[in-house]
Amino acid sequence: MKDTYKTIENPVKDILFKEKNSKFIGFAYPIQSEDDVKIYLDELKKEHFSARHWCYAYQLGTETTRFRANDDGEPSNSAGMPIYGQIQSFEVTNILIVVVRYFGGIKLGVGGLISAYKTAAQMTLEEATIVEKTIDKHFLITFDYKNMNKVMRIIKEKNLDIINQKMELNCAIEIATRKKNAEQIFDIFTNLYEIEIKEKEL
Repeated sequence: MKDTYKTIENPVKDILFKEKNSKFIGFAYPIQSEDDVKIYLDELKKEHFSARHWCYAYQLGTETTRFRANDDGEPSNSAGMPIYGQIQSFEVTNILIVVVRYFGGIKLGVGGLISAYKTAAQMTLEEATIVEKTIDKHFLITFDYKNMNKVMRIIKEKNLDIINQKMELNCAIEIATRKKNAEQIFDIFTNLYEIEIKEKEL
C-alpha cells in the first residue's frame, strides 16, 4: 500500500527563462487548498503587474488528486498543460507552479510557447527541494480522564503524533498515523474498554 507522496518543501521564486526577448519567470509554491492558489496568484499579479500573462497549473491531493491548468489568455493548451506536464513528470502534488510572461515583441507560435512554458516550469522544479511525506490518517480518541494512562501508553508505544488534545474530565486527543498502520491503531483503541475512536475527515 503506497502511503507516501512527494511535494516541495519551500517556495521557489524568480527562475528566469528567456526566449526571443520574452521573459518567462517561474514560481513554485507548496499548497494545501485552492484558497492558497488564489492568494499566491494575487500576490504575483501585484508584484508583476506589467506582465502579459500569469499562466499556472496546480495539483492537490494524495490518494485522489485534482488539478487545474490555466493558459491565462495564451493559445489553448500552450501554457497551463505544459506546466502541468512537469508537475506530472516530477511526480509532485500539493503544488502550484506559475509562469509569469513578459512579452518581448516577437511571437513565438504555439510550438514555441509550449516549449518555453515547459522549460520554465522544469527549471523551477529543478531548483525546488522535493521531499517525500507520509499519507497520514487522523483519528479522534475520546475517553474519561481515568483512562488517560492507558491511552498515553499506546500513543507512546506506537509512536503516534498528537495533533491536538483537550484534557478535562472528558478527554479528547487527535492523533495521526501513517496510512499503512491506521487499521492496526484503530483496532487497538476499539478493543479498549471505555475508549472511543473515530476517523477524522481531513
